[in-house]
Amino acid sequence: MKQQTVIGIDLGGTNCRGALVGANGEIVAPQRIETAIAEGFDVFWARLVDFCRSLMGEGELRGCPVTGLGIGVPGLVARDGTVREAPNLAALDGFALTSRLEAELGIAVRVVNDVNAIALGEAQRGAGRGFGSFLMMTLGTGVGGGLILARQLWYGADGAAGEIGHVVVRPGGYPCGCGSRGCLEQYASGPSILRAFHQLRSRSAMVAPRYARIRSAEEVAAAARQGCEAAQQAFAMAGCCIGQVLAGVANLLNLDGVVIGGGVADSFDLFIPSLRTEIDRRAFGVTAQRLQVVKAALGSQAGILGAAQLVREMI
Repeated sequence: MKQQTVIGIDLGGTNCRGALVGANGEIVAPQRIETAIAEGFDVFWARLVDFCRSLMGEGELRGCPVTGLGIGVPGLVARDGTVREAPNLAALDGFALTSRLEAELGIAVRVVNDVNAIALGEAQRGAGRGFGSFLMMTLGTGVGGGLILARQLWYGADGAAGEIGHVVVRPGGYPCGCGSRGCLEQYASGPSILRAFHQLRSRSAMVAPRYARIRSAEEVAAAARQGCEAAQQAFAMAGCCIGQVLAGVANLLNLDGVVIGGGVADSFDLFIPSLRTEIDRRAFGVTAQRLQVVKAALGSQAGILGAAQLVREMI
């Protein structure tokens, strides 16, 4: 590895993944630990700091001292690295993560929203490389977003830009954890696809009884590929809702593309037809024609690479 080795970390509500990242974007010595947030803040904090120090030690052993650390956090992050709100890591709400990690570790630290980090990773080395401007969407337990405009990450005035999952698609619809109702997250996330499937299944006498045992969006996808109409409809409905929002985004920003990642993106083929139909129906012709919708390429490495790139820019 060359000079300017940094650490990239993707901090999740359940797991924390990190690695050394070289100047050319090569990932070395990937590690993972359980976040252990349920055990309280003190346990969580001790584990996070030890994890960072372990990666720094790995760099020393390899003759590549670490010069900085970038970390993506699932929540709203201010420009100074203070976590404003993190629903899956509520113990971090209001916590000045950047300054506290710098004090503990003695190196430069950059903290950003996790999907912003993923967006930058895909822009640099993944499916977003050919786009001047694009929206990064992650479909999983929730729906996240990040914006790359003119090859630069767009934070917004408060660091809260890109929250595409909380655009309302059904006024007065399902209540959302953000406090609103009818958000896209309630119609296009993994849990929402599972809910839609069981609602459709319960209304149809044509669905095989074995499908009543389905408990995840992944199992819904498997049923859809086996020909289950209710499962296919559940994904088509999610695609319609995503397409409705993306058509508005296309008209507003005239982007080159949308990159879709997260666990639900493994079912890209099941929701992309209805998604594309909705964009073509709702967006202006020229913007719809330009907008490409593609699957993310880097998987779990995207957030690590993006976070590493952000801290490298400041050292």
